[in-house]
Amino acid sequence: MALIRWEPATELGTIQNEMNRLFNTFFDQPAPAGRGGAPSRRWIPAMDLVETADQYVLRADLPGLSDDDVNIQLEDNVLTISGERKTQHEHQEEEGYYRIERAFGSFARSLTLPEGVDPDRVQAQFDRGVLEIRIPKPEQKKPRQVQITLGTRPTHNTNAIESTDTADPQTNSRDPVPAPS
Repeated sequence: MALIRWEPATELGTIQNEMNRLFNTFFDQPAPAGRGGAPSRRWIPAMDLVETADQYVLRADLPGLSDDDVNIQLEDNVLTISGERKTQHEHQEEEGYYRIERAFGSFARSLTLPEGVDPDRVQAQFDRGVLEIRIPKPEQKKPRQVQITLGTRPTHNTNAIESTDTADPQTNSRDPVPAPS
């Protein structure tokens, strides 16, 4: 019998790969059959969110859609992009379709934005199937500096007992002590 060294990192990597495979197959399965018995796939457009110095830039791939097919809504700091891509193969049996991979249907993607985003300053542009939304960052609250005043301070007229200079440096080496009243 051969001894095999157990490596926990390899085991964790294997578990992670299996979980990724499980979730990918779950979310990538065809939806119930559409018209004509052809399976339809759920469509989730890909999005990128980039942070620059003064704004957030969101880009979404929406091939085959026009700006009229897309709805953008900002409510309670939640940005929602929704729309629908309609099927283009109504007469599948007549045209001889063998495989349909392009997904269609309605979609909605939502992102939570930081507090304080001004909805009036959000800009959207749609060009060649790519939706670009520019969201200015909210104004940062600047820290306020507060002056701290201490309670009572001794006045300069306080009498102090001073030590006399001696040969021993350890004797009376402390600061002057105020005289008792």
